[in-house]
Amino acid sequence: MHYNFWQIQALRQQRAAAHSQAVAMLKTPTQTSETKQKFNRAMEDVTRLGSQIDQLEGRSVSDRIDPVKEELFNRYIRWGTKYLSEAEQRSMEVRDLAEGNLGAHIGTYSGLGYFVPTGFRDVLEQATKYFCPLADPAVSGCTVIETESGQPLPMPTSNDTAQVATIVGEAQPVAEEDITASQVVFGAYKLSSGLVKVSIELLQDSAFDIDQWLGKRFGERLGRGLEAYFTTGNGSSQPTGLLTAIEASGVNQVVSVGSSANDGVGAKNNTIGSIDLVNLEHGVDPSYRQNARYMLHDLTLASLQSLLDKYGHPLWTPGMANNAPDMLNGYPYVINQSMPAIGSGVSGGDITMIFGDFSKYIIRKVKDLSVMRLNELYAVNGQVGFVSFARYDANLLDAGTHPLNILVQHS
Repeated sequence: MHYNFWQIQALRQQRAAAHSQAVAMLKTPTQTSETKQKFNRAMEDVTRLGSQIDQLEGRSVSDRIDPVKEELFNRYIRWGTKYLSEAEQRSMEVRDLAEGNLGAHIGTYSGLGYFVPTGFRDVLEQATKYFCPLADPAVSGCTVIETESGQPLPMPTSNDTAQVATIVGEAQPVAEEDITASQVVFGAYKLSSGLVKVSIELLQDSAFDIDQWLGKRFGERLGRGLEAYFTTGNGSSQPTGLLTAIEASGVNQVVSVGSSANDGVGAKNNTIGSIDLVNLEHGVDPSYRQNARYMLHDLTLASLQSLLDKYGHPLWTPGMANNAPDMLNGYPYVINQSMPAIGSGVSGGDITMIFGDFSKYIIRKVKDLSVMRLNELYAVNGQVGFVSFARYDANLLDAGTHPLNILVQHS
């Protein structure tokens, strides 16, 4: 995607200036309602400018559409496989089916029939809700391995860190120190977007780009499901989520002491302070900190954006260079709304932050999203059904030295 370098640079400078204003309000000795309002307005500008920068730099997840596949999907949604070559069908993993038993019908004027306007209104207001694209390594830092089949995929691990070289005397025997190994086996669990039934009239008369709309909805449903499984999945007939895997790894978890040292009022059980970030960072071996980042809920980030360390420096800083990430205590971060959010709803024992090298969390993906068009099953009702499937598994490769650690709220 092409963008104006100087426009982005100007927006980043405006964003940095807004952040400086917010920090100045935090440093005001007496926190009045007026200073808090000025801080909130400045941070709103930071958020607004950040969204503009993301759009210009092409970091919007929903916009990452392959134009070739989009055009193929357009033909497929409207006419099935009639106008697709065998190679094109293989590239999209599409199928026409005559059987199925899923879902509920949409397409009347009480459902998607609103896509066929009675007047000139041809703009659809679509509700949006952020989900963390954990299967996108550029965003999450996780490692994604794509395979052609879903057969079991073992990945070996080994921990030889307890062994060290020793001095051996001349002509003396060398002690035998074997290297042990283990493995983590990845499967391929099937996820579905659910069934969508569309009337023939809707396909023919829709004033909206229904193929693009439907493709995005399937992708968003998959993304929301993967976020939940990759965060909290229990590993039983489903992927092993990050929180589950880290808790089971035996890592020495970091317990929060709260933000009292920063703001003078924070309680241990529902706040996070700068000392917690330092403790969490040093709860991960230095070898994993070179490629480390944080993961946290957006509301948790909001609470940290209003804190200064004991030297008066902000914990959160905006990225200045083009394509540079924003930083939390000097490290990039990932927003994940399936993480518990800091605040009054958080209780002792809740995990609110993850830190470390996320490339050790492996996501196994079997091919691409498979879209099925059910032509005959609902033909008597003048409808066509659409359903999509995807196959994934995930787990943490922890050979014993714990690449990821968690912050647990104090009880």
